[in-house]
Amino acid sequence: MPVIDAWMQHPTLRHSNHEMFDSLRRWTGLEVLDEPLPLEATVAALAAADVEIGLSAAWYGPQGPLISNDEVAGFVAGSGGRLRGVAGVDLTRPVRAVRELRRAVTELGFVALRIVPWLWQLPPTDRLYYPLYAACAELGVPFCTQVGHTGPLRPSETGRPIPYIDQVALDFPELAVVCGHIGYPWTTEMIAVADKHANVFIDTSAYTARRYPRELVDYLRGRGRGKVLFGSNYPMITPGRALEHLAELDLDAQTTDLFLSGNARRVFSL
Repeated sequence: MPVIDAWMQHPTLRHSNHEMFDSLRRWTGLEVLDEPLPLEATVAALAAADVEIGLSAAWYGPQGPLISNDEVAGFVAGSGGRLRGVAGVDLTRPVRAVRELRRAVTELGFVALRIVPWLWQLPPTDRLYYPLYAACAELGVPFCTQVGHTGPLRPSETGRPIPYIDQVALDFPELAVVCGHIGYPWTTEMIAVADKHANVFIDTSAYTARRYPRELVDYLRGRGRGKVLFGSNYPMITPGRALEHLAELDLDAQTTDLFLSGNARRVFSL
């Protein structure tokens, strides 16, 4: 079956070698890079797992872009159609951020906005996000964010589904919100929020199929089959490794198709 990877990035050295990822390097065995990862390596890793489209995101933080929108646009252009862009913005400059989001969507063809709250140490209910939520809704693109604890060496509080994602969905029911990294250890809360709100979704990035929490697997098999999207968090985890034990989840064919690509195709209008 074709696969859409809802959460990945082609890294720059500024991103891959950042000190906040020291903890991830300990877990994964990844090393500090001397040279940028070749785009061909990313395209090959996606192709090896039958990933038809990887949603490659920009990363913006308080010290500036770790992966800029224009860099992502260059990666997309060189990927032979394998990548689509996901925008990032400087959260602390709302007017400029909205302008940059509009440019990324209307001029660069990006399909979503991603903000990682722990980078800013501001929860998704902070007022600085709200102009961007309105802009995403007007542009018809999803807002992607991280839920659950942070593997990088930053506080985890901003990743709580309740109250943060719940409140955003109440304030912006028209906005599609895609919550990456499952939400562990608040997985049950994340499922409850996805159940409650028609436009809230969960992606499985940063976890291999064998490590999905039991409650998420049960949700995916049942009422949540239209709510859960595959994501890898490449290059920290390759899509092939993330999906290696997918068969052990015992999903039927329709659920597998929705999980691997159908839900993402619908949510991101691909």
